[in-house]
Amino acid sequence: MAQAAPLLTAGHELLSQAQARAATAAAEAVLAEATQKVRERVTIEGRTVARMLDREQRAAHGLSWLATYVESVRQLTAYAERMQEAGTFGETEELIVRIGIGEYLSQIVGGIPISQNEIVRPSDFGLSLAHVAQRMASPQVEALIASGNTAARRARLVELIRADHGPTVGACGLDDTLESIRDEMRKFADSEVVAEAQKWHRTNSYIPMEIIGQMSELGVFGLTIPEEYGGMALGKESMCVVSEELSRGYIGVGSLGTRSEIAAELILGGGTEEQKKKWLPKIASGEILPTAVFTEPNTGSDLASLKTRAVREGDVYKVYGNKTWITHPVRADLMTLLVRTNPKEPGYRGLSMLLAEKPRGDDKNPFPLKGMTGTEIEVLGYRGMKEYEIAFDGFEVKAENLLGGVEGLGFKQLMATFESARIQTAARAIGVAQSAMEAALSYAQNRVQFGEAIVVFPRVSDKIAMMAVEVMIARQLTYYAARQKDSGRRCDLEAGMAKLLAARVAWANADNAVQIHGGNGFALEFPISRILCDARILNIFEGAAEIQAQVIARRLLDGSN
Repeated sequence: MAQAAPLLTAGHELLSQAQARAATAAAEAVLAEATQKVRERVTIEGRTVARMLDREQRAAHGLSWLATYVESVRQLTAYAERMQEAGTFGETEELIVRIGIGEYLSQIVGGIPISQNEIVRPSDFGLSLAHVAQRMASPQVEALIASGNTAARRARLVELIRADHGPTVGACGLDDTLESIRDEMRKFADSEVVAEAQKWHRTNSYIPMEIIGQMSELGVFGLTIPEEYGGMALGKESMCVVSEELSRGYIGVGSLGTRSEIAAELILGGGTEEQKKKWLPKIASGEILPTAVFTEPNTGSDLASLKTRAVREGDVYKVYGNKTWITHPVRADLMTLLVRTNPKEPGYRGLSMLLAEKPRGDDKNPFPLKGMTGTEIEVLGYRGMKEYEIAFDGFEVKAENLLGGVEGLGFKQLMATFESARIQTAARAIGVAQSAMEAALSYAQNRVQFGEAIVVFPRVSDKIAMMAVEVMIARQLTYYAARQKDSGRRCDLEAGMAKLLAARVAWANADNAVQIHGGNGFALEFPISRILCDARILNIFEGAAEIQAQVIARRLLDGSN
């Protein structure tokens, strides 16, 4: 029998395909057993019971994180195989994969952090530590755990990063077109965004319209819109690359593309042909800036409780109610507005989506039209677009702007966008995480203490090594979700996992980067103080981490495909 080819070609010991696949199989076996154990706690006659699931949140949400770790190991292995086949798998990539797989396997056995002070362990699923350890007891897996995340490997990875790294630490495994897009977006961010971001943040200023105009010229707003509607017809992987690089410069700039992505996805998926022809070319060109108006003060993620109503009166709907956490509404020309058009229909069934036109405002007169007023919500980070609470009192929307032309489809239309929205949020989180890592590395190389640059001290270099490793893990998971979406497959599970992990990585990277800066990290003049504030929101919007874990758990436990 032929010996398995090495996956990794550097280092004293080679990681073979057999080793990597054994690690994946062992992790999958633990996940299967944990899923069955949790399912026994939350189901009656094979059906998941909501109240039981809520009671077992610790186990259920831990299961979501376990599944995310298993998928991460799987995608790191797949990444290594692709890179090996392409002949682009060098020492840096080897170290990232080996450290990543070794660390995540170790955490599966010893405990996965699901927040700063919550660790989920095998016992939370009803599995004994001895049983899980037995699953991981093959010589191949034990060797990976023992030789994966070691001090020597972390030190060597940082040595390689310091010597030479390109736009990302380690090759990403994308084609030449996507790498060209990355290069173009990075050059734009470096030349036009990075130097100004701190000023925009500290003065709570809008991102200048000149920047938005340049983004339009680069095709950011029409990236995934079909050519027949004026877009570039690229896939979600391209969206990931663009969102990463722009968010690395400043999350507000990266998030401007999100506004257009969400609106275009809604219209493309749920609009009439007339609505597509009217709105999509203008969104693609940047002529129209959209904003999403979904959340209400007392509903949060519970959209079934939404109360803002729209009453049909002849050729218009009149809107009454309140919305909150609305991003960039003042300068937006179009609001995708989720309302209740049928108060007699409970829950989701009475909801509809309106394409509500409005004139652009400014700080002096934010909403220059009848029936709409707003109050700015001051925020720690995620600035540059401004957040508002908005009150509607008879605000008029043309009846022809009911998305799809049929009432009661709003929730279904919105749900159809969640996969893309979460993939893009994961990509933005990767950009923020990358920015934090680069800030930490730069500071550590230039800050001298006790006669040496602090990057040579293990507690500093260890942090930087793990930043690089987890950025790549989150990136590969996110790209995988994007490829699933591009192929037309259902990917809500993968998109949710990507968002869940990438948001945690962004926060961990930013927090550790502040620690590396020491007292300077707490000073407003240093960009890392802004990056920390920006990173914190990622665990909250597009589904808070707890909600995201609940959704993932439900899919896992229901066994739906």
